[in-house]
Amino acid sequence: MAHDLPAILALLGEAGLPYQDLTAAHATNFLVAADGHSLLGIVGLERYDENALLRSLAVRPENRFTGLGTQLADAIEDHARRTGVGTLYLLTTTAANFFMRRGYEVIDRATAPSTLLETTEFSSLCPSQATCMRRHLIKKS
Repeated sequence: MAHDLPAILALLGEAGLPYQDLTAAHATNFLVAADGHSLLGIVGLERYDENALLRSLAVRPENRFTGLGTQLADAIEDHARRTGVGTLYLLTTTAANFFMRRGYEVIDRATAPSTLLETTEFSSLCPSQATCMRRHLIKKS
């Protein structure tokens, strides 16, 4: 996925999402939906022990309302579950309703684990008015 980094950064920029801290190492934890050589949507995961930051769920405008965002969210949550993540956190300024329908709850940003609070996403990239959300994952048997 590291070879997808330029396209990931471009899509995030177009979507108005933070990308300034992303490196090739981050790109290995992104899932991409592509049509040939064009990215249709992306979602990333930053893992911190049993917690993870879901970040950068973005779908090209022409591919919105097709179910692609839901498919990407399903896939990253399944990946997180399979790799031992117990709780997902995220920050959003535009998609709180989408994530609430998926079982995420709004929490006070200051109550997130310190490992997440220390990330660039929490400490400087996402505005203070961003909604902080959490979802406890249930292990599938």
